[in-house]
Amino acid sequence: MILFLRTVLGRAYPRLIGIQREKSWLIFGVFLPLLGVSAYVFIYKALKSPPEFVGFVILGGAMTAYWLNVLWSMATQFYWEKETGNLQLYLMAPTSRMAILMGMAFGGLVSTSIRAAAILIVGSLIFSVHFTVVSWWQLILVFLFTMVALYGLGMLFSSLFLLFGREAWHLSSLLQEPIYFLSGFYFPIKSLGYWVSIGASIVPITLGLDAMRQLVMPSAKWGFLSVDEELGILLVMSIVFVFVAHRALLYMENLARREGRLTIRGQ
Repeated sequence: MILFLRTVLGRAYPRLIGIQREKSWLIFGVFLPLLGVSAYVFIYKALKSPPEFVGFVILGGAMTAYWLNVLWSMATQFYWEKETGNLQLYLMAPTSRMAILMGMAFGGLVSTSIRAAAILIVGSLIFSVHFTVVSWWQLILVFLFTMVALYGLGMLFSSLFLLFGREAWHLSSLLQEPIYFLSGFYFPIKSLGYWVSIGASIVPITLGLDAMRQLVMPSAKWGFLSVDEELGILLVMSIVFVFVAHRALLYMENLARREGRLTIRGQ
């Protein structure tokens, strides 16, 4: 257990220190995404949409930071470590691969949260968006379960992308824009219809974002499911994704030991 925790802290350390050493990344990480958020805000203003939609966009723009962190810093991590020749060091290390990924997740979560909070605060001030929190404890639980499920999905992707070999980069690029659409980052997911929304809910951030919008903008009345239902689903998804990610990591290690390769096609 002590080795597990030391591994988590050890892998989180570089990402936490990186925030302090390269502060310009934080500026670009806030300013550039805010431009995309502003575009959607001006579209809604031009269409004379209800003011709640501006809040939808600001909150969704902040949450995109987490999806991008999972997709590019978690899902492709082992693949890029393999390309740079460091993966064998991770596999030989007398510690858990889950601990290594959890450390990366924790370090990335802290830096990403700073970026997301900055987008949320700056966007709210510029566009005069006011959030009214209905229940703080529900909001905190929704956020925590969403992060656990989302980073569990990222851990699963890290193994799958490594197994698929050279297709990892293409899979990452392929998943980025569809998730933007299906997760309703810039509009309420309910507008897609019931069955499409059900299908999109396989991605944890879909229900997490919908629940958070209901909790901070109760007057909007655009929720897909009730907050309690979405909270329960997110709890189940957290357990399932972390368990499946653990099994996928074990499969990857056993494949390496048994056949001397890390991809399903020998790439």
